[in-house]
Amino acid sequence: MSVGDGKATRKKKPRILAITTDCCTGCAGSPACIEYCPIEACMFWVPDEDHPPFGRIEVDPYLCIGCQKCISKGPDGAFLDGCPWDAIEMVPTEDWEALHAIALPDAPPAAPTA
Repeated sequence: MSVGDGKATRKKKPRILAITTDCCTGCAGSPACIEYCPIEACMFWVPDEDHPPFGRIEVDPYLCIGCQKCISKGPDGAFLDGCPWDAIEMVPTEDWEALHAIALPDAPPAAPTA
């Protein structure tokens, strides 16, 4: 799970969202993308129950701020830090909402209380 830097929070709905593709391997349990995500719990490990210890990373669309720190593609094809397998794509939020028939709120949902 991404730890975040404690400074970044979602204040408005982002223009783009990070989405993991089928190419995600979870970097064999040491995913690079999670380290770059500034939002706590935005990116998390989903184990592959059929093939342990493998798994993949998922992105919470309610928490993602669209900062692009998790990807490795920069302007004009420049390589940046982030996913070494290019398994994360940035998609327009409107497209994601239309595909899933969900309207994302500006702020993330409140954390559950015990």
